[in-house]
Amino acid sequence: MQDGILIGEGVVLDARPASFATRAVGALLDAVVTVVLFSVTLGVLMGTTIDRLDVQWSNTVSIVFVVAFFVALPVAVETLSRGRSLGKLATGLRVVRDDGGPVRFRHALIRALVGVFELWLTFGAVAVITSLANARGKRLGDLLAGTYAVRVRGARGWERPLVMAPDLAGWAHTADIRRLPDGLALRARQVLDRAPRLAPSSRARLTDELAGQVETYVAPGPPPGTPAEAFLHAVLHERRDRELVRGQAERERAVQQADVLHRLPYAVADPRD
Repeated sequence: MQDGILIGEGVVLDARPASFATRAVGALLDAVVTVVLFSVTLGVLMGTTIDRLDVQWSNTVSIVFVVAFFVALPVAVETLSRGRSLGKLATGLRVVRDDGGPVRFRHALIRALVGVFELWLTFGAVAVITSLANARGKRLGDLLAGTYAVRVRGARGWERPLVMAPDLAGWAHTADIRRLPDGLALRARQVLDRAPRLAPSSRARLTDELAGQVETYVAPGPPPGTPAEAFLHAVLHERRDRELVRGQAERERAVQQADVLHRLPYAVADPRD
């Protein structure tokens, strides 16, 4: 059975952890783009705004731009694109959580903050060593954020969509669905997709087993007499919808934060104005 990846748009893909070489190429492309944009922007500022400021304000504006390009920019891109920077798009990669779900703002922020040290200050040496020593090719930022990179180019989606039973919709909408352990939601989704092709006895056994595991993370439990398969469909369907809502809210926050950082240098550009 291949590794499957559940992304925030509700599409599940069969994918595998990215190879070290592919990740390195994607990271190099991102680094080149970031350095070029930073150099061009800083060059323009040096010839205009910064040149008119005293030393203290020049240092302040410079620090703001360093933070904006090496922290805020990758955080905004990774949050808004659901784990796909320009380099990852070019190499067919996506960053996901350990449980296969989409990365959110906090994951992107941890990766970016740690990346300042392991990617920029050490010229990638720490990231290379960590990635080579990890089975999933994780760098230090991935280990702390609980993420890793996967190949998604050419991956296939699920054949069977998630279906919410009408009599379970009200219960699922109000139920407290805690974060499922890594891989549990993925295994449940894979079994549901394969269910029509399984023998009836195997289908019942697998869905009952998975429903029992998932139910410990859901309160209150489903209405009495709910079939295990319908319960799993309802939980994963509701989980996906909540991910979409959270993802949209985080994308909006990322846009607002990026806009604030974009305006800040102009707000402090010239204290004499």
